[in-house]
Amino acid sequence: MKRSEINHSIAYIIQKVRDFKIPLPPFAFYSSENWKNLTKDERELVDTMLGWGITDFGKGDYNKCGLGIFTFRNGSQSDPETYSKVYCEKLLFVLDGQMLPYHFHYSKMEDIINRGGGTLEITLYNSDEKEDFAKTDVTVTLDGKQITVKAGSKITLEPGQSVTLLPRQYHSWKGIAGTGDIAVFEVSKANDDNLDNHFYDKTPWVPHVEEDEPIQYLVFDDYKKYVQF
Repeated sequence: MKRSEINHSIAYIIQKVRDFKIPLPPFAFYSSENWKNLTKDERELVDTMLGWGITDFGKGDYNKCGLGIFTFRNGSQSDPETYSKVYCEKLLFVLDGQMLPYHFHYSKMEDIINRGGGTLEITLYNSDEKEDFAKTDVTVTLDGKQITVKAGSKITLEPGQSVTLLPRQYHSWKGIAGTGDIAVFEVSKANDDNLDNHFYDKTPWVPHVEEDEPIQYLVFDDYKKYVQF
């Protein structure tokens, strides 16, 4: 992805969440200088990957296949003694018509919540022993009601609806075109995108970035370059 595309995408999400009346914390607006001058008492921001993430999953067409992320709070799977939160909360901003590739999480259980906007369509599979799509029925909890659907079935979340996904349940989603952008929230167990994600087609999680303009907002992968304690 180009840096200009990342900058534009974050600026767009910031404006849209204002329309959704979703306030963001101060570190959502930190400049590169703010990040360079972080003190040790803000180390949690870096170590638990709080803040922005923008990815096109290496597909080269963010509007068609991508995700905008803002992580509000998180614990640590690898260092729970230092960061003892057992939970994570994220905004996952889905553009009208945008899709997310098939993936599952090895250990994370998560609630996917449509907080407003358009309609989110989610396709579900269990994974088998070889981490392929299983042909077995998939059981999830939809707003407190357990439902079972056939492998490859689609469910939809209208604003206000949510689904609980278990570890090793493949899911892909898209914002149904014409219904509008969607403010999706994830409430989950502590999250580690470096270790816990498995993409079906080996999709790269972190895109290569072409630095075609100055950074306006850092994303997760920038922290190691800019932040020194």
